[in-house]
Amino acid sequence: MYAIIATGGKQYKVSEGDVIFVEKLEADEGAEVTFDQVLAVSDEKLVVGDPTVASANVTGKVLEQGRAKKVIVYHFKPKTGYHKKNGHRQSFTKVQIEKINA
Repeated sequence: MYAIIATGGKQYKVSEGDVIFVEKLEADEGAEVTFDQVLAVSDEKLVVGDPTVASANVTGKVLEQGRAKKVIVYHFKPKTGYHKKNGHRQSFTKVQIEKINA
């Protein structure tokens, strides 16, 4: 059984027991989170929502709050002496999927 959920502007295909990295959620470590935007559910037959599947949700447990590795952003324009160096670390939430309710 799997489900397709939407969170943080992205879509994820999840099954029970999967560990996924999603955009930062406002939840403490060890807390339970519920994803209500379930776009599709497949048990034996695929059920596609319009736009979401009614009365379906996915519950998970927050394992970790963290930040990804630093990405260097470098802007350069030749012959003008312009250059600019920035770094960015994206925040994430590590979630383990526990139950798919369809």
